[in-house]
Amino acid sequence: MSTDAERVRSILASAHSMTVTVDGLATEVRHLDGTDPLGRLHLHPAEPGGHAEHRPAIRLEFTDVAPTPVRDRVRARVTLLGRLLTPYLDADPDASTCMELDRAVLETGDGHRSHVGLQELEAASPDPLAPYEAGMLTHLLDDHAELVTLLLRLVRPAPTAALVRALPLAMDRYGITLRLEEARGHRDVTLPFPSPLDDVEQSGVQLQALFSAARRRSHRNTLPA
Repeated sequence: MSTDAERVRSILASAHSMTVTVDGLATEVRHLDGTDPLGRLHLHPAEPGGHAEHRPAIRLEFTDVAPTPVRDRVRARVTLLGRLLTPYLDADPDASTCMELDRAVLETGDGHRSHVGLQELEAASPDPLAPYEAGMLTHLLDDHAELVTLLLRLVRPAPTAALVRALPLAMDRYGITLRLEEARGHRDVTLPFPSPLDDVEQSGVQLQALFSAARRRSHRNTLPA
């Protein structure tokens, strides 16, 4: 299971947009193109005391939205809070900005909230599937929806007749998560890979292992058509 710091890094690595608020003025930035903003945002530790109060406060907000049309599509939110050390140049894709980071805040769809410090953030790595997850999940749903149905054989407890639909919600190095939607609510089920991935190139083999395990399950575990 990913740590909170890894989750933050993964959300940043796959971000396509963010909201930047400097001294109360908010700007939408939409040209990230899936490029980790930490590549052009240099984070520095917050210095106790000093002249921090004279530096502009900055708030960067990222929203992690499921790429598939599930209910409640917001999976998590990440907020970076701190102060600017250099001007923020959002118009120049090659420009870099220095930020004194106070903390990163992670809020997930299930109500979990945590603070992540700079040292944890720098020590963590994004999930190897993070930049590819959206394309992989939409491809699975759009071109191989029958495989999503097949994976239901691995779900425990087994889905009941109250199931309206099942959609892929998320995928990381540890497995794939399905959202099972019923008329009254939903639940998320993670199907773990046989072993965690080290590289996106391993995802095909691990997914095929799940599909093979599902095929071996008795047809009694599937729902009636």
